[in-house]
Amino acid sequence: MNNGEKKMERSLRWGMIGGGRTSQVGYKHRSGALRDRTYELVAGAFDIDSERGKSFGVNLGVDKNRCYDDYQTLIEEEAKRTDCVEVVSIATPNGTHYEITMAALEAGLHVICEKPLVFTTKEAEEIKAFAEQQGLIVGVTYGYSGNSIILQMRSMIEQNKIGDIHLVEMQYTHGYAGNSQGDKDNAAQKWRVDPKIAGPTFVIGDLSIHTYYISKLVLPHLSIKKLLCDRQSFVGSRYPLEDNAYVLMHYDNGAVGRMWTSAVDSGQMDGQRIRIVGSTGSLEWWDSAPNELLYQPQGAPNQTLYRGAEYLDDLAKQNERLGILHQEGLTEAWGNIYLNIALAIDAKNRGDEETLSQLIYPDIDSGIEGVRWIENCVASADQGSQWVEYQ
Repeated sequence: MNNGEKKMERSLRWGMIGGGRTSQVGYKHRSGALRDRTYELVAGAFDIDSERGKSFGVNLGVDKNRCYDDYQTLIEEEAKRTDCVEVVSIATPNGTHYEITMAALEAGLHVICEKPLVFTTKEAEEIKAFAEQQGLIVGVTYGYSGNSIILQMRSMIEQNKIGDIHLVEMQYTHGYAGNSQGDKDNAAQKWRVDPKIAGPTFVIGDLSIHTYYISKLVLPHLSIKKLLCDRQSFVGSRYPLEDNAYVLMHYDNGAVGRMWTSAVDSGQMDGQRIRIVGSTGSLEWWDSAPNELLYQPQGAPNQTLYRGAEYLDDLAKQNERLGILHQEGLTEAWGNIYLNIALAIDAKNRGDEETLSQLIYPDIDSGIEGVRWIENCVASADQGSQWVEYQ
């Protein structure tokens, strides 16, 4: 259990690129990073509007001289300091991730990047190769994947508690983009429906990528052989980007899967679910009840397993924070992601490859796989929703 004791010799000197006053994700990054004293926010280029970004940074307690106009200035000026940043989080629109990540790695900085990592697997592989050359960590923030009960799902599957895997059911939907108004008025949504900034998808890259990563987290040895993606633009002005999509998958063990992702699921508030069906039972998790894991063994009573309980496996307990009598949520999940990335950075800096190999967090390979998922979905949809071999 994580009870707040220090897990590292000192905090990492941390900077933010993006994540400013109008950001939808900036607070999530800060609430995760600052929870365990593993990071200290010392610098930032928080906003494309430099004056707004500087005033915001000062209000966060950052020295005004270390609130920079842009990421280039941050990297250049911090390099002159003996107490310079060691790691940066990139919380900017998708189209900027590649150039900022590569610039940070070139400067010797570890990187924590928003999803999707980049536009293409080629770019993602280039980042991986350069990070390895530089001896640096790249992590990707797949939000709810840090929830401890999800590791219980992984552990039970590894222990064959539900038998051979047959079905993988996934959903991430909401109804907040049911019309075009937000595309015009909401700065955080406007860029998400612009292909030049968002990339080749809207909800596939913005939503489904989270749940797809969770499926890889709980089923690390299961690989997609081929998939079919059917996507729609119910708000026509978003075309060619989709606001709804269905994806069918065939896996290498004979299992089949399905993903529904949507921003036009009217009335839906918490639409992220994953259900794994095996030959002897099923496991299901829903982000509206993030502390619970439904276990349905065939021929026996259903069980609801609760986060923090003594009967859970050690793998789930390692990210536990509050104990069974209290509810955890998204901020604790982000805290676990940031903590494990910090431990990975610390292990990398010390040359401790054994510790590094044992940590579970969304790493560079997870970032690459997310981009690969998007590319294959787009390839299928653009071929008239045809089955494609997963590349």
